[in-house]
Amino acid sequence: MNALVALCHFCELHGPRTLFCTEALHPPSPDPSSQMGTPLPGDRDGDREGEGLTMRANSSATQRGEMCEGCRSLPASHPGFVSIDDETGIRFLSHQHPRQSQLFSVVRQACVRSLSCEVCPGREGPIFFGDEQHGFVFSHTFFIKDSLARGFQRWYSIVLVAMDRIYLINSWPFLLRHLKLTIHSLQSTALKVFDTEQGGCPQRALRMNSVFSPAVFPHQRSGNAARSLTSLTQHPNLWASLHCSFSWLLKASGSRLTEKLLEGAPTEDTLVLIERQTEQEEEMSCWEGAEGGGSESQLLQPDSKLGLLCEASKSDDVVGPKFKSLRHLRQVLGANDFRQLSWHVLMGNQVIWRSADPGLIQSAFTVLKSLLPVGCVRSVPYSAQYEEAYKCNFLGLSPDVPIPAHVSSSEFSVLVDVTLKACQGPAAGEDEISALYQFTISSANTQPTDRGPTLLNKLEVALSNENLSVAVVSHCLLCLKEEWMNKVKVLFKFSKVDGRGREDTQKVLALLGATGPGEEDNVRLLKYWMTGLSKTYKSHLMTAVRGGERSPSQ
Repeated sequence: MNALVALCHFCELHGPRTLFCTEALHPPSPDPSSQMGTPLPGDRDGDREGEGLTMRANSSATQRGEMCEGCRSLPASHPGFVSIDDETGIRFLSHQHPRQSQLFSVVRQACVRSLSCEVCPGREGPIFFGDEQHGFVFSHTFFIKDSLARGFQRWYSIVLVAMDRIYLINSWPFLLRHLKLTIHSLQSTALKVFDTEQGGCPQRALRMNSVFSPAVFPHQRSGNAARSLTSLTQHPNLWASLHCSFSWLLKASGSRLTEKLLEGAPTEDTLVLIERQTEQEEEMSCWEGAEGGGSESQLLQPDSKLGLLCEASKSDDVVGPKFKSLRHLRQVLGANDFRQLSWHVLMGNQVIWRSADPGLIQSAFTVLKSLLPVGCVRSVPYSAQYEEAYKCNFLGLSPDVPIPAHVSSSEFSVLVDVTLKACQGPAAGEDEISALYQFTISSANTQPTDRGPTLLNKLEVALSNENLSVAVVSHCLLCLKEEWMNKVKVLFKFSKVDGRGREDTQKVLALLGATGPGEEDNVRLLKYWMTGLSKTYKSHLMTAVRGGERSPSQ
């Protein structure tokens, strides 16, 4: 992410100052001299950067002399902190000020505005400001307790500066959630130090009993008007921890949103996935706000979050036998049982699997979910008790979980019992599941499943054609789903939005090719798939209809 994170502080003596800054440096063109093992070889030559990055950005001796203890994070001779992303080669560099003078002025302006005019109500919380020339800023202001400060607290802010306004706004929930964790850790750590100091020497009573003089007020507090953040938190590795947190934030912000080349408009599955991700982020933000932030150790031990040098291991694949494709599932179950099971999936009935192998159930659900639009999938991979159909249409259970009587006698559910065979012969590859397990499919449904829907008929033709590879069959299924999803959109617009009658709807179904053999199953599929339409699409249709209704009167 082409952005920069900075911690700012309002000093009682010198006003707003930048304390700590982390920026991402993208790898330059190949250079033999930059491939040596010494740290930062190119950064310690030329402009005397060996004296510290602060010297380059703030080279004036007068400015350096104005820095008090509260305005300084790292000594001038400190080389800064560096983390390298092995995947991309990006270096995350932290020091008190940015390396480049242009960035220094941008960060300086963001610092002043975040601690003066651009403040949310209550003076604590997030705010967004900026322009095309100086960049856009996501700022979060907060207070840190200090027993020697005026009002017993000091004012800080964390700013994230970027030139991409849309990217920064889209990242708002993510940035707010993780910055709150860092801020809460700082505040809770400083609060412990504050309580300890107040317990030893209460400053409120001491100030009330002493003679007040505005001229010497800063020096009346033991001559320490500006205490460093390290002193307020009593955390010796504070700046290294902040470097890790800021570096992880820049890396995660850059990787969570990526640009993809789409041929045409986004599909309904894409829109539904985007909506679900947004809802999850909002729920996470609300939950963390209710819980009060997070644990204190998330800042003090940031290595558990940092994915730069040692990336977190991904979840392992399902261990043991598993279904690899729809064709594999059809070979194991047999053509008739596979059609019956697929019919129930496409009709929206609840599909229940009972087995002692959760991995097998998970692989079966992964394969069967590909038959449906993403918006129609509600899954509980493995549960110790039965879940009602309104909660999930894919349910995995352990073998000892009983099925309620009203579910067993319902035609809107199908049960797949997976048991170990008594005599297990040696097998390898895709035949391993057939050699180990026996599958029993039961349902109270009495309707024939060999007529429709049309989508299932076409899919079975593709699956039974051995000349078509698994990849080709997957693309065939994708095309079939898109074809029928378009029919769903037409039917939804015609029947739900426009409110047409049954006779007109029947004419539309004939026009869509949903009548004829298997008509009942086709209509049932279309109605069920309507529930998988994205909120974005439905809102767009309703807005267009209201706009059309208002236009004649206007």
